[in-house]
Formats: sequence, C-alpha cells, structure tokens
Amino acid sequence: MISYSADSHVLYGELYYRPAADYPAGTLVDVYEWDTGEFRGKIPQVRHTWSVVGNMNEHQVAIGETTFGGRPELQDSTAIIDYGSLIYMTLQRAKSAREAIHIIDQLLTDFGYFSEGESFSISDPNEAWIMEIIGKGRGNKGAVWVARKVPDGYICGHANQARITTFPLHDPENCLYAKDIVDLARSKGYFTGRDEDFSFSDTYAP
Repeated sequence: MISYSADSHVLYGELYYRPAADYPAGTLVDVYEWDTGEFRGKIPQVRHTWSVVGNMNEHQVAIGETTFGGRPELQDSTAIIDYGSLIYMTLQRAKSAREAIHIIDQLLTDFGYFSEGESFSISDPNEAWIMEIIGKGRGNKGAVWVARKVPDGYICGHANQARITTFPLHDPENCLYAKDIVDLARSKGYFTGRDEDFSFSDTYAP
C-alpha cells in the first residue's frame, strides 16, 4: 500500500483516467513536462497500454514520488522524460513493481531524464520498492538509480530526501541498481571509497 500527498496550497486532489488502448506499429506519444506542460518531445508508443486510474493501473501497480533534488549539475535540460511523464507512462506499461523498475530504467536510458532527483514508491499486490533516481548531467543521457525492496511487515516513510544509503551489491532479489551508479560518482569526484561503502543519498543528495 502506498500513501502519497502533496502539501502545496495550489495542488488539489485529481483522479486521472487513462483507458487501456491498442496502437498501430510506429505510433508516437507526445511527452509534456508534468509540472509546466512544456512539450519535451516524442517517443515510440507501445502496442498496448494498461488502464490507469490515478496512480494505479489495472494490475494494481502503483507509483508515488517525492522530490529530493540532489546535485543540481546532474539535471539534464536536453532530456525528454520528466518524473511525472515517467510515472504515468510506466503505469501504462508495467504488470508488476519489478517490471516497472526495468521499464523506468529503459525509458531513461533511451530518452534521457529531465527532472531533478526523485524517489519513487512502487508497489504491486506482492512487493513494495523504493527507487531513487538522479540524472547524469547535461548531454549525458540516462540516469543513475538504486531500488530496494521494502521487507514484508515494514513501513518506509520518506519526504523530499533520498533515503537509500549503502545497499547490497549482490542481492538482485532485494536490490537493483544502475551498472554505472558508482562509476559516475567516481568520475565526478563525488566518491573515492570502496564500492561496498558507497551511499546513494550521501553521494548524490548530500
């Protein structure tokens, strides 16, 4: 279960509905930045999309988010996909939380990540995950990210700060991450220690 709120006096409850649909091969979908409505570009549409009501789809995959910002130099203003578009395009494509993580990674690898650092809550009927994402900087397409499964019986709360610090490097059942998550930090001079001592939050959202 995910609870998600925005504590802004200009944001009010809205229940968006995107019906399931089939598309011909070669169809493109317009991407508009969630917060401003600015047109970012076009990307290929999948042949079939799932029905989405609010922040949950017909397979009970749900996604919420909180913005942590992080290092401003890692935002890529040339990229296409922002955090809001990423949420709703993923909900139209994913049948599980784990699949959603892989879809997010692929979308950002292919089309770039426009927004600041974001922390996503992703759940399905069986699993809940926290996925934290930040860009690689202008002209360096894609994002670095880490996702950890919330253990059964536990609650994770987070608001406007990256929560994942160190994480297991060899436990794909419970932790997934971008292959270059440590290498990018080293290349930027953010981190010089051992891989097993690397902390996402301390490095990318200090």
